Amino acid sequence: MRKILLLTAMAVSAMLAASCNGNNGNNNEEHNPEPPAPEVQAAFAKGADIGWATEMAGDGIKFYNAAGEERECTALMKELGFDAVRYRVWVNPAEGWCGKEDVVAKARIAKDLGMRIMINFHYSDSWADPSKQYKPAAWEDYSLEQLCQAVMDHTRDVLSALNDEDITPEWVQVGNETSNGMLWETGKADPNMANYAMLTAAGYKAVKEIFPKAKVIVHLDHGDRPDLYNWIFDGLKANGAEWDMIGMSLYPEYYAHDIESDYQKGEYVRVTDAAVSNALALYQKYGTPVMITEVGMTWSKVDESYAFLSELLAKARALGDGKACAGVFYWEPESNPVWGGYAKGAFDENFRPTKALDAFKN
Repeated sequence: MRKILLLTAMAVSAMLAASCNGNNGNNNEEHNPEPPAPEVQAAFAKGADIGWATEMAGDGIKFYNAAGEERECTALMKELGFDAVRYRVWVNPAEGWCGKEDVVAKARIAKDLGMRIMINFHYSDSWADPSKQYKPAAWEDYSLEQLCQAVMDHTRDVLSALNDEDITPEWVQVGNETSNGMLWETGKADPNMANYAMLTAAGYKAVKEIFPKAKVIVHLDHGDRPDLYNWIFDGLKANGAEWDMIGMSLYPEYYAHDIESDYQKGEYVRVTDAAVSNALALYQKYGTPVMITEVGMTWSKVDESYAFLSELLAKARALGDGKACAGVFYWEPESNPVWGGYAKGAFDENFRPTKALDAFKN
């Protein structure tokens, strides 16, 4: 009886409150709370992966703008029209570059310049890509459960170090070009999609613990291959993994048998159209935007590279200006074959930006 009286009194109080708010209870309108404010769509990102910046500076490389004025690498990227930077993270790199301390140092510079930041976990001591996904040496003999815990611990450790410096990444990749999973053989997707999904889920959870608002990216190569993307993301979804964005690499020269003739035929246009079409289809299917996290073209093919980047940026932005495609990042634009032997940078032999990067100024 006491419970009934209490419920009755609560109902009367609710009716009186409604009457005071102008609702006498005789109409059929329901009192609904204000809906949550919709998430503000972030601006289309124009990014540069400059993971080599500190290592190049440590080797005495100096960077210059087109006028020949010396610049710190990150500041020069901003001057060139980039508003975001991307940094890879290795677990225990032999020389320290791309380890936790190096990443924090680079990110601190970017933060001070007001640039947006993407952190890219390779979950390896060195390069991870579709041809190799080596476990860190310290994790070599771990079971699946131990690997999941190691992924979480490493991710938390690096992101906590950034958080301690009041550096907040906007995006975090859990794995690099994991087109057949990561942490092989345990997390190889072909025979063990469920294992790969568990490792991805571990990374996702760790990111959200430190930076709940960060967008978690799962990243594959060959952006023009819908079959690859549907296979991986259908598999992740079926096994309970989550992601906020789909990362995509796009290097048109990987598709050219005869680079000179294929460029003359506009091969990069075909590749670009295929990737943009794939991005839109992925957005419509999974409800998460695509971020083109890596692009590049041979540093000496300046006009072709400028045309490719202009084409890609324009068509990517046309997909809702950041809605279906969230942005485009050039991979290591500050490099050239003079240092490190990488041929798809966009600086000349004197470490000045080429015309190719003018596409990001528009």
